[in-house]
Amino acid sequence: MTDKQKEWLQVRNELVSAICELGFPQELGEQIAKQLGGIRSMSRMTGYLYREKPRNAELIVDEMLSICSDAERWRDKKASEEANARYTEYLNERRMPD
Repeated sequence: MTDKQKEWLQVRNELVSAICELGFPQELGEQIAKQLGGIRSMSRMTGYLYREKPRNAELIVDEMLSICSDAERWRDKKASEEANARYTEYLNERRMPD
């Protein structure tokens, strides 16, 4: 197991544990972790849980959806930046005199 995989597993377990500590079923924690997927997203969710201590599952799911949405926007932004950089590079190459 790589260091990255160990880190991911630790962060996932912390998230599931935080949800269980709030009195929710372990299955909810596992599904939230599965949906979030990434280390940063799961860490952000764990921070929310410890800070806010939500009283119902709907608040947890709502925050999960918000985090997923933010992550998707970030990925879209990075993809757009990459495409713009390649297009600019292409335009600059065409302008170069031979």
